[in-house]
Amino acid sequence: MRYGFLVFLWAAACPAADFFSGMAARAIIGQRTFTSQDPTSSGTVLGGVSGIAYANGTLFAVDDNRIDAQPRNNRVLIFRNLQNVIPPPDAELPVTDNRCPVCLGRADLVLGQPDFTKGEVGLSERGLNRPTGIATNGTILAVADTDNNRVLIWRSLPTSMQQPADVVVGQANFTSNRANEGGQRPTNRSLRGPEGVWIQGNRLFVADTLNNRVLIWRSIPTSNNQPADVVLGQPDFTTVQIQDLRTQLFEPKADTMLSPVSVTSDGQKLFVTDLGYNRVLVWNSIPDANRAPADLAIGQPDLNSGLSNNTQNLCPEDRGKDAEGKDTFPLSCKASLDFPRFALSDGTRLFVADGGNDRVLVFNRIPTQSGQSADVILGQIAGTLNQVSDSANPLGRASADSVATPMALAWDGTNLFVSDPFRRRILVFTPGETLVPYTGVRNLFSRDVFAIGTITVAGTITTDNEVTITVGDANTTPPQRSYTYKIVANDTFDKIVQGLVDKINAGSGDPQVLATPNLLFQTVVLTSRVGGVAGNSVPFAATGSASATITTTTSGATLTGGQEASKIAPGTLVTILGDNLADSTASAPDNADPLPTELAGVQVYFDGIRAPLLSVAPGEIKAQVPWDVNDANSVSAFLRIRRANGRVQNTAAVAVPVIPQNPGLLGQEGLDPRPAFATHYSSNATGTISVDGSVKAADVATVIIEDREYAYTVKEGDTLEAIRDNLINLINANPDEKVTAFAAGVFTRIRLRAKVAGAEGNGIGIATRVNDGAQVILTATNNGLCCANTAGSAVTEANPAIPGETIVVLATGLGLVNPDEAKFATATGFKYRGPVLNRPNEFVSSLAGAKTANVLYSGLAQGMVGVYEVHLELNSDLPTNPATQVTIAQDIYVSNIVTFPLKNPNDGVLPPETAPVLDGAETKAPAGRRAWENRRRNR
Repeated sequence: MRYGFLVFLWAAACPAADFFSGMAARAIIGQRTFTSQDPTSSGTVLGGVSGIAYANGTLFAVDDNRIDAQPRNNRVLIFRNLQNVIPPPDAELPVTDNRCPVCLGRADLVLGQPDFTKGEVGLSERGLNRPTGIATNGTILAVADTDNNRVLIWRSLPTSMQQPADVVVGQANFTSNRANEGGQRPTNRSLRGPEGVWIQGNRLFVADTLNNRVLIWRSIPTSNNQPADVVLGQPDFTTVQIQDLRTQLFEPKADTMLSPVSVTSDGQKLFVTDLGYNRVLVWNSIPDANRAPADLAIGQPDLNSGLSNNTQNLCPEDRGKDAEGKDTFPLSCKASLDFPRFALSDGTRLFVADGGNDRVLVFNRIPTQSGQSADVILGQIAGTLNQVSDSANPLGRASADSVATPMALAWDGTNLFVSDPFRRRILVFTPGETLVPYTGVRNLFSRDVFAIGTITVAGTITTDNEVTITVGDANTTPPQRSYTYKIVANDTFDKIVQGLVDKINAGSGDPQVLATPNLLFQTVVLTSRVGGVAGNSVPFAATGSASATITTTTSGATLTGGQEASKIAPGTLVTILGDNLADSTASAPDNADPLPTELAGVQVYFDGIRAPLLSVAPGEIKAQVPWDVNDANSVSAFLRIRRANGRVQNTAAVAVPVIPQNPGLLGQEGLDPRPAFATHYSSNATGTISVDGSVKAADVATVIIEDREYAYTVKEGDTLEAIRDNLINLINANPDEKVTAFAAGVFTRIRLRAKVAGAEGNGIGIATRVNDGAQVILTATNNGLCCANTAGSAVTEANPAIPGETIVVLATGLGLVNPDEAKFATATGFKYRGPVLNRPNEFVSSLAGAKTANVLYSGLAQGMVGVYEVHLELNSDLPTNPATQVTIAQDIYVSNIVTFPLKNPNDGVLPPETAPVLDGAETKAPAGRRAWENRRRNR
């Protein structure tokens, strides 16, 4: 596939700054990186944060919760002048040594504790016991001190550490904390586990959670235990409907509530987050009468429903069918809620913290009827997915674009703040232009790793036989499609393969796969049109007609090999794909060292670190991910673009998953699998001897070069490396020896290189021997040196590789290297000048022509940025193939496939394409070709 053919989970393009589903936070407060989750709370590190509020440049954060997110700190942190800390969206961030310039915030004050290191429970005008909610209007501060069953009020914003509150409501004084004042029934003065508080104008609103009601004071209380004026959710102040589902019916109504946890207002409407009934109640005007009914419900189809994720009644468009034809519905959708925690309006939009679904719903307009769907989802990439609860991404695993049980929201006019208690942080989402889509940052060399499958045609060609290839099955979307080729007189295998390919690609082509021929192997290659692991689920099959003499063999039941090129290792060269990313095209100078961090007005940031740029163009930017992000599993990426007319644009941030290694191989432009940029390794013939097994004193290991033997007797305390090095020394001590010996870059291997360049060194015989009972193992990978070619010359069809030869391919994304001298030389954007012999922390393996290729060396290439050399010794028994496929792998991560031409001298010329031999109605493969096929298959 062409690398530009990518399937992005991308919201509709929006010309102006906005939120989009799956976007990442641009900044965070409370942790050193987006994913660090440090549990040691301080003035800069948060614990299980819940309630947040913002006014006049100050952020207030309740560092405690009621969902058992640890640590619980019984405190409120106050961050002043935050508008000077969080850079404006269009700001140019300075180049600094700071690991994460957008990981912000140092609290100025703490309430509830004497300093930033304490977290004790308190019951006084200075103490707190599991506070949860907080509100301010810029003058007055109110805190829901939940487990003390009270709300504390500061009549003016605190200016000193642990400043005492001025007023308490819900209790007669600052030293009592009885629920409902110790009585069985509530009153207009009592509270029981309040979790939400809000100040609107001169009114105070409290979500009295365990009393299943909201209390309203028409004026901010000025004295302790001042009674409320209005109650919502109950008929009066003294009634509470205890919801025991074992004995009572579950009956949500327009005027009832079950564990309301927040109440907010935009000055016109009132929003109550009704946790137990899985909804947000909306009053179109602020009510002033007891038990005033809500006008609509978000998260439910009507005001009489309260099921968690009520998708069956909310999302008929998401209906599916199971194997028996019965209706199925997703676990969630864009209209459903599961234990929502907070709702907030900026006057136009409505944001809902959907705690149980680990997301924030964004309604671009405040809903006007029940059951409306959100326009955007933050924290998830689609309405029907929950990546946080996925077993592959457990609750504690943070990323730049996910949130686990968001508890509260705040808005500063530009940024949306989201508390993320299980990750101990506050995420800052900033609207931006959606020029870079979700998964738009990818490994530059692999770009996408497409799944493939093959169908090999064999047997005897008989007129009127049919071959059918089927892509998809009854359960796939798009649906199954079949392609049949009927054999005609004088057909050849090449014509059959090409005919099948033509049928699959006819018109706009099969919607799931692209077909290409490999005529040498009589094979149809199917490549998924969708990159990544999604292509691995595409089923395919091949059959012949009844009694057909022609046969088909598939590589499997589904395509395989798709990998995620959007998971990036530190130091990787990446491509950033999108739309209108630059006004012009520009490239870094060839001799740039370091690479520039701005080209054509474009800057790229990863966690606020300005990235080195190779080139920029309207549709693609090539950059290097900083080495420094090796301490994270996700980073936030965004662009700053200074247009030709002087206008500055910022893109909405996207998350880039970071993993230790995810290799990509450099290939030429074109269809995948693309031709590799491969070169011949040596102008001198080479060979390899592997030293394996274990070490036992007195074993004798012998290397034989032609008629010359070099024997080493193993000593006590030796290692395999010592055995290797002593054999190397013995060989090199002979001035008349025709070869030079040296250690390979990986494993305990001896490399032998002819002293004379060119073909004269080919065929120098090599062998090994050990004594009987020896535990050391010596293995020569060839029986002689081979394959001298001009070092550094390209592997081409005119100058192909041959079996047993060592070739060099280029890669990126292999991760950190060792030894330390090499690691310390990996400065972001600079050409590598460290030790020549270096190696990735994770071992590199390779397959070439479906057989193991010995990785003799892999490491950062001298004088290049983010590029690794990989030296591959090819298997000595590979067949001729002008498109031999090669991959490299580290751990579970496999590179893209690239190809190179290989010629096996023992194969003679390519298999003959002579005229077919006619035998009645049958056409048999030419004898020369049949013999070649048999020889190939018998390998």
